Amino acid sequence: MKCRIADLRCKEVINICDGSRLGFVDDVVVEVVDGRILAIVVPGPCRFLGLFGREDDYVIGWDCIIRIGDDIILVDVKEHKREKRNKRFWI
Repeated sequence: MKCRIADLRCKEVINICDGSRLGFVDDVVVEVVDGRILAIVVPGPCRFLGLFGREDDYVIGWDCIIRIGDDIILVDVKEHKREKRNKRFWI
C-alpha cells in the first residue's frame, strides 16, 4: 500500500489501548538524512470551548503505529506523550 504524507492528514488516529480518539494527523516528523518518518503529530484537545487555545500536541512514534487503514490510523500508546510545538523533538 502506498501512502503520501498528504494522505495522512485525512486520517483519524485512534488509540487501541483505551479506544480514545486522539484526532487527525496534523504534521509528521521526518529524518531528512535517511528520509524516514519518525513520528506523527496530532494536535491536542481544545481548552475551554476553543477560546483559550489548545493543549500540547500528541507526538506518536512511528513504532507505535499498528495499522494504517483507508480512513483511520490505529496506534498502541500506553501513555500519551504531549509536547509543545515549539520544542525540539527527541526520540
